[in-house]
Amino acid sequence: MFDKLMNSLFGSAPEELPPEDARVALTALLVRIARSDGQYDDVEKDQIRDIVADRYDLSPELAQDLMYQAQELESQAPDTVRFTEAIKDAVPYEDRTSVVAAAWRVVLADGDRADEEDALMRLIAKFLGVSDRDSNIARQKATG
Repeated sequence: MFDKLMNSLFGSAPEELPPEDARVALTALLVRIARSDGQYDDVEKDQIRDIVADRYDLSPELAQDLMYQAQELESQAPDTVRFTEAIKDAVPYEDRTSVVAAAWRVVLADGDRADEEDALMRLIAKFLGVSDRDSNIARQKATG
């Protein structure tokens, strides 16, 4: 499964991902953000699981399965620039803006906005093609 998904994302001619693969890729991006400060706490994992359960209308068990797949993909994915650019090429803009909003929820889940997380969020929004304005609106919604 991961070989096909990795080839779809990082092959020479990226194409739009099927919904199931897009779910894994976008969830893997949330995992990468959560791991960016060197701490991948239960509160962050719970937040990601809640986000994907809500976003994709999944049972807790299916959300957990998606998390396992996403964690595996994240650990195999190349650098963040290539990873986010591949997602940009394979996922519609609306999904990319909503994942930035979800990512802000993950960043803020543990109550601590680390410098590494802020820097990664700026990078991810940029390489996903999400405007600063849309990312700021998403952050404001997540805080409040």
